[in-house]
Amino acid sequence: MKRRNILKGLSLLPFAGAASAFKSVSGAPAVMQSAIEGFWDEQNIFRSIGVEPIINCRGTFTIIGGSIERPEVRAAMEAASKNFIQYDELADGIHKRLAEITGAEWALVSSGCAAGLKHVTAACVTGGNPEKLIRIPNLAGFDKTEVIIPSSSRNVYDHAIRNIGVTIVQVETLEELANALNERTAMIYLMAFDEAQPNNPFTLENVSRLSKPKNVPILIDAAAEILTIPNVHLQKGADIVAYSGGKAICGPQCAGLILGKKDILMSAWQASSPHHGPGRDNKVGREEMMGMLAAVEAWTKRDHAAEWKTWLGYLDVIAKKLNTIPGITTEVFEPKELSNRSPVLNVYWDANKFNITGGEMAELVGRSKPRIAVGGEDKDNKASVNITTGQMQSGNELIVANRLYEVLTAKRSPKVTTTVMPTVDLNGSWDTTVQFFSSTSKHVLFIQQEGKWIKGWHKGDFSVRELTGEIESDTALKMKSTDRHPADWVTFIFTGAINGDTISGSVYMGEYRTATFTAKRTSYKIQPGHIAVPGGPPLAT
Repeated sequence: MKRRNILKGLSLLPFAGAASAFKSVSGAPAVMQSAIEGFWDEQNIFRSIGVEPIINCRGTFTIIGGSIERPEVRAAMEAASKNFIQYDELADGIHKRLAEITGAEWALVSSGCAAGLKHVTAACVTGGNPEKLIRIPNLAGFDKTEVIIPSSSRNVYDHAIRNIGVTIVQVETLEELANALNERTAMIYLMAFDEAQPNNPFTLENVSRLSKPKNVPILIDAAAEILTIPNVHLQKGADIVAYSGGKAICGPQCAGLILGKKDILMSAWQASSPHHGPGRDNKVGREEMMGMLAAVEAWTKRDHAAEWKTWLGYLDVIAKKLNTIPGITTEVFEPKELSNRSPVLNVYWDANKFNITGGEMAELVGRSKPRIAVGGEDKDNKASVNITTGQMQSGNELIVANRLYEVLTAKRSPKVTTTVMPTVDLNGSWDTTVQFFSSTSKHVLFIQQEGKWIKGWHKGDFSVRELTGEIESDTALKMKSTDRHPADWVTFIFTGAINGDTISGSVYMGEYRTATFTAKRTSYKIQPGHIAVPGGPPLAT
């Protein structure tokens, strides 16, 4: 790809101080300079379709791309794309080699960690019996139909387990887990991060002590962890451990690495594409399979101590720049846990003095050029952003340092604190139509107004939940509700225009994107009246 002069790239920026913010780049080493120019290249493949790339200071979140594949991974995937292969033979060869490298009994490459959870669940339910496999998710007549999960391990990713049609048995204590184990139990699922927390009774040692006599396998979800060889979870009693290939291991983004018992993983491969059944929709290609093998081989050869030192160097560049601003303090955090393991820089300031919060800072730098994904937090007027290094690339640190410096030194007027009380009265019930991408739902908003503040209830399709909000003016408001379930939640943020007895606008639903709504006030009112209490049992029914 043809490289453009960095000053031309800077012309893309919408803010006046952009060019001056990058003066320090001129002294950067040639390799770093090339990386910086690459980020600003107007012919960047994403810019060619109108999408602005992001500097990842947030971590290995799938929604922003997970990780950058290792060069060895890209080379293996390119080589694999040039020939055809029989997939079962390929799987046997790769899975055997992965077992040799990791010290596990066997391995499986899946189309992501969540797909691996799904395939392992299918394996534990069917035992490798294809007559059962093709009947999933209808488990009528199956011997194994239940999966036990401690409440602390419930999470949005256990959808992959539920997709098989199993009954989730949620337990709160080890005693409940022991009582829940029975002939229908297919497996136990634990989140690795949860299992490792202090004072958590559901340690692998405790759980395996109960499950082993019953011959019930334990599946550990270690998606965001670094790979340990020999594997710490298998050593502690897990039967299967699942990793994301596109996080710490820096393999293909759409691949997962599953390690453990051969009999279960052979059944899991049977439940995976290219075989027909419930896993046919989770296709993993020969390119991803060879790429995953290359990533694990590279993992054993990488200089992890040198990588850590490089990451600390990135943070040092950023911290030195920001520490020149009066009122800014920085702190480096070096996590010891296996999950999301890379150094983090926390940057602190007084939100009242700088007139910007941590959340506002994260939103600003995440939505404007250069786009930088950082975490933001606010507590007791102490604002902060956190910069995670694990997926930063050489040269990113200069762009990040200069951009954050520019934002933090910009002059801002204090926020207006004068409260203007609205004159509109929104009390009552509002019949609400929500237009999703391809369907319409009828909801009800019950609003109780106290000055400019809203509280009440939002009746959705399946639940009634608390509604809170603010009337910003006589013509505008914002409201919020959250539909919560074990392992799942959906937040509705309403931004609406008030026009008499009608409120209309947009609904922000986070990862589920947006919808529109129209709410109309209803004339129904609750009529007060006397209540008579009978003096005894009813005389007629």
